[in-house]
Amino acid sequence: MPIHEKHLIRPENLLRKDKLEVEGVDVSGDWSTFIQTRVIADYNESLQDEIAALPGGENIHRCWQCGSCTNACTVNMLNPDFNPRYWIYLIRLGLESELVRDKDIIWQCVSCNKCTYACPRDVVPEAVMHATAHWLELKGYVPEKPSVIFDEAFSGQVFARGKIEEGRLMRKFFARTGQKLAQPWLVAMVKGLVSRMPVGLLMRLGLAGIIHPSTRNWGRKRAAINEYVAEQNARHRRALGLAAQPTESHS
Repeated sequence: MPIHEKHLIRPENLLRKDKLEVEGVDVSGDWSTFIQTRVIADYNESLQDEIAALPGGENIHRCWQCGSCTNACTVNMLNPDFNPRYWIYLIRLGLESELVRDKDIIWQCVSCNKCTYACPRDVVPEAVMHATAHWLELKGYVPEKPSVIFDEAFSGQVFARGKIEEGRLMRKFFARTGQKLAQPWLVAMVKGLVSRMPVGLLMRLGLAGIIHPSTRNWGRKRAAINEYVAEQNARHRRALGLAAQPTESHS
């Protein structure tokens, strides 16, 4: 399906002459704007299948390019370059190089789900955007985002012990993102909590940070979770034609 909207054409692919006459008729201005002819030979025939193999991308094949997702998109209202309809169009045509050019804004999806409610074909565009972002990361086109690092630290703690220890979680997140632990806002928050919390509760929190308690009988559950996560990660990488990655056991 062709894209007719001018704003979806890359500026460098538009040719315009300030002064042009055709058989004595002045056609300068908008009349002299042409789309440069291109021959695309490096497309990825498996791109749609790769996105569909990742969580959230399963229904991308249903899209019929009506534009309801982009029309309803919260981010598109602020940044017209954020265009789910266009990216799905590129994915279905296998135009990987064109898709990668927008790698720095595809991550801007705020998961408001307006696109999903508006979609008449149950494509679930919000999930497709997250699948595409995951694809960009697995392919090595973008580094891990802070939100991904936080999710990994959070889930890793849950997988390991079945509980969350906020202090340990924040320390790990700051360490992996290269931030100092003594953030001014964090220091102020801790001081405020310490001044208001009962001494007994503060002691229990302190002991939890040292002992690292686990949910009772968590060992078998942890093993099952680790096995499932490893299987899913391996499946996703196989779908993208990537080599298997060493699995990290959370124990």
